[in-house]
This record gives sequence, C-alpha cells and structure tokens, in this order.
Amino acid sequence: MIQKQNVLIYGCYGYTGKLISEHAVKQGLKPVLAGRDEAKVKSLANDLKLDYLVFDLTDAASVAERLMPFKIVLHCAGPFKFTSEIMARACLQAKTSYLDITGEFQVFENIFKLDDKAKEAGILMMPGVGFDVVPSDCLSAYLKDVLPTADTLQLALLQKGGRISHGTAITVAESMGDGCMVRRKGKLKHIKAGSLTRAIHVDDREREFVAIPWGDISTAFRSTKIPNITVYNYVPSKVIESMKLSNYIGFILKSSLVKNYIIRKIKKRPAGPDATERANAKTFIWGEVKNGFGVEKRALMELPEGYTITYLAAVEITKRLLNGLPATGAKTPAQVFGKDFILQFEGVSITDLKV
Repeated sequence: MIQKQNVLIYGCYGYTGKLISEHAVKQGLKPVLAGRDEAKVKSLANDLKLDYLVFDLTDAASVAERLMPFKIVLHCAGPFKFTSEIMARACLQAKTSYLDITGEFQVFENIFKLDDKAKEAGILMMPGVGFDVVPSDCLSAYLKDVLPTADTLQLALLQKGGRISHGTAITVAESMGDGCMVRRKGKLKHIKAGSLTRAIHVDDREREFVAIPWGDISTAFRSTKIPNITVYNYVPSKVIESMKLSNYIGFILKSSLVKNYIIRKIKKRPAGPDATERANAKTFIWGEVKNGFGVEKRALMELPEGYTITYLAAVEITKRLLNGLPATGAKTPAQVFGKDFILQFEGVSITDLKV
C-alpha cells in the first residue's frame, strides 16, 4: 500500500491559490503545486522551490491517478460548481482527503451528499476552509452553544476596505440571474434576489443588508441543526436595486454572451487586493439566534480581511490534517475543529451583544 503524504494544491496560481501556496511554505510545508496552465504552475513552483504537476479536471479516473500519492488535495480552482465534482470523485477513488475554498452553497450540498462514501474511503471531505465558511461556521456554532434551543439563525457580513479577486468576481458573474436562497424548516428555499433586506447595526452605524445565497445556508445547518437560516451582506443601495432588476432580466444575465463579456472585463482588473489593502481592511460578521419562546442572542465577530483569513485558515487546517485525520466523512470546519478554531488567528474576536 502506498504511503500517502503531503498536500497537493490545485489551482495554485490563482489569486487565492498563490496566497495559500506562499503561506504554506512560510509555515514549513512543502506542498506540490498543480493546475492546468503549465507556464503559470511552473513559474510559481520555481519561485517557491516546489515540485509541481500539470493536469486538467476533465476525467475523474485520470485525476485520481495524479492524486494517489497525496494525503490531501487543497482545491483552489473555481468556480467550484464547475470543478468540484470531478475533483471530489477523484479524491474518493484515490482515497485522498478533499479540501476546497468554495463559498457556493451548491457545492457544499453536493459534497455533503458524499458523507457515506467519504467514510467508506476513510477520508475527510471539507469544503469551505477559507473565509467561506470558517469564521461564520465557528460563529454559528458559538451562538448555538449560547442558545441551544435556537431554531432561527441570521448572519450578516460587512467588509470594510479591500476588494474581491478575479475568481470571486467570476463566480458571482456565473450565478447572475439565479436569484437567492435561504433555509426554511430545514429545506433550501428560493427567493427573489434583493427581495429580503434587514437593517442591522454593525460596527459604527446601522446599515441595510440584503440576503445572499452564502454557503452557511448549507454549512451552518450541518454544524448547528438550526432549521431556519438567512445570510445577509452589506452592499450599496444601488446594488440592491440591481439585484431586484435581475429578477426580470435573468434570462439575459444567464446568456453566455453576457457572462463572457463580463468575465472578460473582470480579467482586465487587478487580480485582487494588494498586501497593503489586505492589511488595512477589516471584516465583521454579525450573528443572531432565536428560539420559539422569543429568546434572542447576538454576537459580533471582528476579523482581518477575507483573503487573509482564507490563507491562514486553509493552511492551518491542512497542517492539522497532515498530522492525522480527526474525522472521516463530509464535515464542516466547526464540526471537526470546534467553535474556537477561528480565535487562534491574530485580530479575531467574538463579542456578545445586547439584544
């Protein structure tokens, strides 16, 4: 039997993949880098003095052969709704644990369906080991402990400073016209984009937040068993109006012509926030739980910029799994590492709020 070791970082040369690869080396790891663009993979591998592989994700069996020597694959090539299925199937065949940095609820739902197969293979499958969804998953678990009888969870995200990467922007573009999703009575429910808003006081003032189809509608349900979950995000009012408009022109936004045009525009922008922007940005996650008796509890998590949290959390989880799998099956970060996992990183805190 082959002795599995090390981690393969696939999609290493994307904005977030590169941050993760660089931080992994700083943490003393020697990952093998991989992706489909040989020139980009080789360039980064040479810079970091690492080995590399080049392959695409067109066939699970051939990908499994590449994964066979590795204990873990950290999948960083999105949009994950297009790339995760083959990688996950390959991991099951190769008996290689699967991590990714998705925030797409569809991917979480699909991976969680593989729980039994992952247990049979003796591997851990954990989607969302970055900003999506490590901090919010830990906050959800924290709030559940504060109010064990909670049947409703609401989360709200506020990013101050920074900007999104190409990969995140393209993922958003690919989902244009899809509307929004929430969880009600344990089931995912489709609602119109921009149709659900809430005024929430976060940081220094009250703002209007809008519901978004964030990964926690899937992961928080697994971590807490709370049946009613909504995730909100703060965006300018003009964006909310555009979201509402998308309900009427979704067929246009879904067309390949429009999506390809937008993606070309995205790729002409900077790849993501630079180091200074990341250092100066700040993130807040507000959370509220309620039960059927009208009891409410709230808390606020303050943390660094999202991409910083992504590379910190993804590499720390990888390090822990390389030292031994604490669980098998398809799990969320909080299920395996607990609600306090996120608190180990500098600049992260949770404060209980008055209701």
